[in-house]
Formats: sequence, structure tokens, C-alpha cells
Amino acid sequence: MAVRAVRGAVQLERDEAGHMREQVEELLTAVLERNGLTTDDLISIWFTATPDLHSDFPAAAARHIGILDVPLICAQELDIEGAMPRVVRLLAHVETELPKSRIAHVYLGAAAALRKDIAQ
Repeated sequence: MAVRAVRGAVQLERDEAGHMREQVEELLTAVLERNGLTTDDLISIWFTATPDLHSDFPAAAARHIGILDVPLICAQELDIEGAMPRVVRLLAHVETELPKSRIAHVYLGAAAALRKDIAQ
């Protein structure tokens, strides 16, 4: 079993706690499903949010869908002029048999423009 990193991101339409939870839950679910993972395969998840998001912690969405015994951390993304607004990003460390080349990095909606090279 190898340790792999999975990236993902989603752009929110608005800074609202319920909307953030819904969008981050969708992102997490897609990361798990597209990589054939369960919550037992998760080692840790780092979340970042752009400085214009204040309504909630992205990690709260993970707890809401039952990711309870996995270390989670939230941080603020760099405030770079011209960067896409209202974006939550994640970096999940997982145990999987998948080779690096088969890891599905998940960029939902407009966030796909952030990493056209790896977005699924």
C-alpha cells in the first residue's frame, strides 16, 4: 500500500456556511469516489480557503459527512492579486494501491481552470 496525495478544489458562488458545507462535501465525495477510496484510506487532509471566505471552516464539511478520525487542518490561501475568488482547495494524503499516474485530482466547476493539466 502506497501513500499518495490527491488534490482538489471548488469555487463557491457565495460566502455562506451552508453553501460551503454543500460544495466541500461534494468535492470530498468526488475525491473518494473517483479514486475508489473510503474514509479508512484517508491519512490527513489540508484545506485552504481564499481570504474572501469567512463563513465556516472547510473541515466542518468533512466532519459533517463522517470523516471523524482523520486529522484535518484549515489555512488561508495566499492573497494573490488576480487569483480566482471564493476557492476552497484540498490536499488529501491517502493509502491506496493506485499508481501516481492513476490518481484522479478533482477540480469542480470553474475551479477546473486552476489546474487544466491535472483536472479530471
